[in-house]
Amino acid sequence: KLSSQLDPEDYRGVVRAYQAACTEVIQRYEGYTAQLLGDGLLVYFGYPHAHEDGAHRAVRTGLGILDAMEDLNKELERDKGIQLAVRVGIHTGLVVVGVMGGGGRQEQLALGETPNVAARIQGLATPNTLLISEVTARLVQGYFACETLGEHVLRGVTQPLKVYRVLEASGVYSRLDVAQTRGLTPLVGRELEVTLLLERWEQVKAGHGYVVLLTGDGGIGKSRLVQTLKEHVAKQPHTCWECRSSSYFENTALFPITDLFQRLLRFHV
Repeated sequence: KLSSQLDPEDYRGVVRAYQAACTEVIQRYEGYTAQLLGDGLLVYFGYPHAHEDGAHRAVRTGLGILDAMEDLNKELERDKGIQLAVRVGIHTGLVVVGVMGGGGRQEQLALGETPNVAARIQGLATPNTLLISEVTARLVQGYFACETLGEHVLRGVTQPLKVYRVLEASGVYSRLDVAQTRGLTPLVGRELEVTLLLERWEQVKAGHGYVVLLTGDGGIGKSRLVQTLKEHVAKQPHTCWECRSSSYFENTALFPITDLFQRLLRFHV
């Protein structure tokens, strides 16, 4: 172990650098670091701030930590001749959060089976891998490339659990993109909007310039209208540049543009 290989002060510096690298990624996806247990971290998503995509944020955080460790290891290899390996486990479920402890030390801890299962899954992971439970895998299906590792009997868990290894993000950010792989139901009740879009397309082909702005509450079908137009023009000469924002990068103003060019140029950082 590193604690036996390094001077205590050097070891402390390595642990602090590791924690700082992880914390930067955790904060990017609005996770909550409940405990720093030496070289281990316990992180919650959905508390204290609820998100509808908590499982997605957790998995993206796990992948981000693996990437951050690659950068940190380059520095550690150069400066100290050492390498760090991390293991990440994720599970999704119900918990009760409350103040635990006494005296001068109290913590907000999640109680229930979920943290224990996540810890057991983390124990199955090989160095520098991210494992998730079947429950989490269902919630993020289509958004990440995963491979099944089969069922495992976990200590303290009555039923065997199927475990998956997350390989990488699929590049999909929209539920519509995921649904397309399974086939979309017919679009109904939007005849006027579709007609307007197709009329504007014909006018653009005739040399007129137009900008169409679609606004409305979440879930009313804006993306589906755009998809209908894309399907209509698919076999006609056109250039399609599609920029998308993401709540994960709300503090990065140029993210839609940089993401566009990364996809166009097939460039990965």
